[in-house]
Amino acid sequence: MSQHHLIVGGQRSGKSRQAERLAQAWLRADAGNAVAVVATALALDAEMQARIAQHRADRPAGFATVEAPLALTAALRASAAPGRLLLVDCLTLWLTNWLMPMDGAPDLAGWQAERQALLEALPALPSPVLFVSNEVGWGVSPMTREARFYVDELGRLNQAVARCCQDLTLMVAGQAWTRAVHKDDE
Repeated sequence: MSQHHLIVGGQRSGKSRQAERLAQAWLRADAGNAVAVVATALALDAEMQARIAQHRADRPAGFATVEAPLALTAALRASAAPGRLLLVDCLTLWLTNWLMPMDGAPDLAGWQAERQALLEALPALPSPVLFVSNEVGWGVSPMTREARFYVDELGRLNQAVARCCQDLTLMVAGQAWTRAVHKDDE
């Protein structure tokens, strides 16, 4: 597996399952390897609690879990180690936690600082990172200014993370389309 890998797609496209398959292959490659899932979701209502519980139940045995709804960079730095794959599921919810918090106004300055910290930390992490994120900009433009800002910001985040990755996978109907990221494509 390459150093970092971004997996994008729509809802229910198979992104998390693909990331888990790659993580299981990482475990099989060396008996000393480990996997930590860095989960960004917040269980703020019954439906989300059920989704999180299902993700946990479906997750392969032996995967550690780290909760990081906002401080993703700190969690990655604390969890990174040679032989440990970090699976971030997902960037979409991480951004949502920053820009659409249930209990207050968005912290735009905090978000920009955290985003920059993540991008600066990635090249130095001793662990490979698998990122899962949604591709949400394929439909009609959202009705509200806030929703359009979110879609634009997620697109910018996905592009910036992709530039830090060696591989990019697009999930469509459960099928993976992977290619190496070429830095000169920008």
